[in-house]
Amino acid sequence: MSADDLYQQDILDLANSADGAGRLGAPDGAAQGDSPLCGDRVRMEVRLDGGHIVALAHETKGCLLCRAAAAAIGRRAVGLDAARVAALRGEVAELFAGQAAAVPSWPELQCFEPVRAHRSRHGCVLLPFDVLAAAMDNANRA
Repeated sequence: MSADDLYQQDILDLANSADGAGRLGAPDGAAQGDSPLCGDRVRMEVRLDGGHIVALAHETKGCLLCRAAAAAIGRRAVGLDAARVAALRGEVAELFAGQAAAVPSWPELQCFEPVRAHRSRHGCVLLPFDVLAAAMDNANRA
C-alpha cells in the first residue's frame, strides 16, 4: 500500500480543519504525550463538568494522521466522559485489528481504515485518544 492510499483526501481535510486547536484559559486537566517513533507530540486540555467534557483544546505537532485524529476529537469531544473516550479508542483499535464489526461511531474515524495496513502508524492515530484520557484523569485528580 502506497502513501497515496494512506493519505486520502478525507484525512487531509480533517487534519487541515484543526478543529479544537489552541489552548484553554483555565483547564481542569491537561496532559502531553510524545511518540518517540515518529516525533508526534500532542497536548490536550479539558474542562469538565460532572465528569463530562465541556471544553477541549489541543496543540498537535506531528504527522497528518496524528493531526487528523486530534481534529476529530476536537470536533466531537464535548459531552464525552472518560468511559466514552476509552470506548472510542477501542473502536479505532478494533478498526485497525480488522474486526468485521468494527465500524466507528464517529463518521470521521472511518477515514482511518487505510491505516490498518500500516501497523507502524497505528500509534499516530491512537496518541491523541491516549492523551485525552490522561488529561481527563488529571482533571479528576485535581
